[in-house]
Amino acid sequence: MTKTDDIDDSSAPLIEHLAELRNRLIWAVSAFIIAMVLCFLVADPILGFLLTPIEDAMRNLGNPNPVMQYTAPQEYFFTLVHISVVAGLAVSFPVIAYQMWRFVAPGLYRNEKAAFLPFLIASPVLFILGAVFSHYIVTPLAMTFFLGFADASSIVSALLPAISDAPISDATVVTPLAEAVQSKGIDIVFQGKVNETLDISLKLMIAFGLCFQLPVLLTLMGKAGLVTSAGLAGTRKYAMVLILLVAALVTPPDVMSQLILFFAVYPLYEVSIFLIRRIEKKREAELRAQGLWEDPEDDDLQA
Repeated sequence: MTKTDDIDDSSAPLIEHLAELRNRLIWAVSAFIIAMVLCFLVADPILGFLLTPIEDAMRNLGNPNPVMQYTAPQEYFFTLVHISVVAGLAVSFPVIAYQMWRFVAPGLYRNEKAAFLPFLIASPVLFILGAVFSHYIVTPLAMTFFLGFADASSIVSALLPAISDAPISDATVVTPLAEAVQSKGIDIVFQGKVNETLDISLKLMIAFGLCFQLPVLLTLMGKAGLVTSAGLAGTRKYAMVLILLVAALVTPPDVMSQLILFFAVYPLYEVSIFLIRRIEKKREAELRAQGLWEDPEDDDLQA
């Protein structure tokens, strides 16, 4: 069996490859435009879904009627356009990925296709898991922390002047907190802008979706021989520090959300070591069957 038997017939000249690329791009762009238009029609419910974490945080902090605002006539429209672009890309991604695969696949060997296809499927699945994790766990914690911190700061700043201006024996020292707040100070009220709050939610979802790509990245590097399971296992302590640094950068500045990201991502590091170890064992078995495997222990003895 020759090498050409393992690869699809793809000896088309350059002009045909360019024509094929053009057709794939047309299909991908068309799918994106259609998905974007359809998502724009339901952009309001999507916006409401994305703003659910801050709505819940505001209600939990005692605001029975959460309100958000926009300060320019065109701002709300472009916010909906922003949502439709992001949602349209997410909806059309399967079509886009399929068109990319159909363009690249003819140039791959069959064993390369079998090796690459699982990663093509796992990558969007892990990204979605990271986005869902961010929306339902991390973003509510972040919103509660920021709004709760501002609320607590305004109460303290209003209470301190009322206490400091009164004599120790004065009855104002023992007045209820609400009366002290009303007597002095300025109320600091949150009036959130829709586009800014949406940006926070989307950035967190993208950040966590990318962090959840760790097993795909490391496993691909292991398949290419760039990293080994023993090397990754030996650098666990450095990986922990790096994950904590990334958590400090992509999450709000509270310890709870940073620990949540760490305990979500670090198990993925261990999963990567397990997957790479399986790949190495499979590769060793194949080389042993072909009589091409060289035992490292034998090489050490000869040296």
